[in-house]
Amino acid sequence: MRGNVQIVLAALIGVGCLSACSLFSTTPEVADVSGAAEPEHEHLLLLDSQHIDSRLVVLTLQTPALDGPTKVQILLPDRYDSTPTTRYPVVYLLQGAIDDYTAWIREGNAEALTAGYPMIIVMPDAGKDGFYADWYNNGALGPPQWESYHIDQLIPWIDAHYRTIAARRGRAVGGVSMGGFGAVSYAARHPDLFAAVVGFSGLVNSNTLSDQSTIPDQVFGPRSTQEVRWRGHNPWDLAANLRGMDVTLYTRNGLPGKDWLGLNPTEIIVHRQNVELHQQLLAENVPHHWDDHGAGAHKWPTWQEDLSEALLGLVTVFSNPPGTPSPVSFKAIEPDYRVFGWHVVLERPVLEFSTLANADTHGFTLSGSGIATVTTPPAYTPHAEYAVTLDAGQGPQRSLLRSSAGGRLSIRVPLGPANPEQQYTEAAKNAGGTRVYSVTVTIGTAAARAATGRQPAAP
Repeated sequence: MRGNVQIVLAALIGVGCLSACSLFSTTPEVADVSGAAEPEHEHLLLLDSQHIDSRLVVLTLQTPALDGPTKVQILLPDRYDSTPTTRYPVVYLLQGAIDDYTAWIREGNAEALTAGYPMIIVMPDAGKDGFYADWYNNGALGPPQWESYHIDQLIPWIDAHYRTIAARRGRAVGGVSMGGFGAVSYAARHPDLFAAVVGFSGLVNSNTLSDQSTIPDQVFGPRSTQEVRWRGHNPWDLAANLRGMDVTLYTRNGLPGKDWLGLNPTEIIVHRQNVELHQQLLAENVPHHWDDHGAGAHKWPTWQEDLSEALLGLVTVFSNPPGTPSPVSFKAIEPDYRVFGWHVVLERPVLEFSTLANADTHGFTLSGSGIATVTTPPAYTPHAEYAVTLDAGQGPQRSLLRSSAGGRLSIRVPLGPANPEQQYTEAAKNAGGTRVYSVTVTIGTAAARAATGRQPAAP
């Protein structure tokens, strides 16, 4: 699929040099999950831990993000206990709908298929129809808050309690069906957390009417009034955010195959969605692995085959992980988001997409409405002066800014009048549509002080 992955696996497993290979780390790691001032994983309470066998552990956790206790299955690598200084990459495997956290072990044969692989496999519960989101609940919001639990709490908790490579380079996510939606949605909404994503017959595009019935209205709200929430989690709409990550899509067409004699309507629908995402990734120039295996059904035997193949690909990814993309581009509906060290806060009254594009040490372009404050990564000399130019197409505006003690610049970016109506609603359409304004920001040295005639502003 991706070259000589069998040779790579043999090198890692067959010659017994696990701790010496680049797939591993024997140095301390610090979790790269950013969020609230206090660590979110401290909200998780471990109620019970059961060692089922030498590899399989079942945890019971309590979190305010959910209504009751929740369970997680973890598969540890062979010899985990006998390699106390070795850290391992982590693969999060997500369940499908009308199923639970046991699915990958019970139906997917994950314990046998992952035997011998130098990885930690984490399989959390996600509810029968949780769809990996913080639920809208008719405006009352969560619980359940599946995304907050998985992303803000569980990932850093796993990093704090197991010997993981607690960084993007050592983390991947994959999922089947509804879990395929969750995996690709999580990867697109949090691209700085994952080096790779794998979708196994994932529900990856909810933009057609026949596909929307699979998602309860409580998750994102009624489509007629909350379409922006649907799109803000929809892999197809967020395809460009996957650039710089190893992306793999597995699908079949639902026609009779060796494991299924009749038509399989679910896989026919899923196949179309995956084709649409594949085409969108091509349109966005996002490299990815497209594995359309032809005939086959929405069934576990096909996903077992896919997992067996995907694990070999993940060995290659973890051995040579992608670096931080430069420049950074990212789109989101939230008015406050962080990605790869960038922090964008928008002052506006409604939900709508904004885009941070081509962001690097030389500047960026921001699109949206309202007034934004963009804080850069710590890439500048502390307390130094920098010339900042804002250009909205009507003539540049120049000023001087001083970086913070941490080497960050905080730049206020007026985009344009904030839209009064939420994007994609009838009210927005009646008001002439959601207006999008773009401002290009250029960051240079302070040599332009004479040109501006201004003193630098404090960070």
